[in-house]
Amino acid sequence: MESVPAVFAGAVFALFGGALAVWTTVRVYRAEPVAVGVNRVASAVFAGATAIVSLGLAGYCLTRP
Repeated sequence: MESVPAVFAGAVFALFGGALAVWTTVRVYRAEPVAVGVNRVASAVFAGATAIVSLGLAGYCLTRP
């Protein structure tokens, strides 16, 4: 059984990663900048990578014994 702090951290990582992934996808789909004043491709790649890492951490936190 997971500990309460691990479940809480996993839920936070999952919510953040999921919201960031959706937000980044919508911004790229609409051809709007992900970050103001930064190269569009670089900011989209960085935000996407951050979302993937966050979702990975959520999976790790939620599957730890």
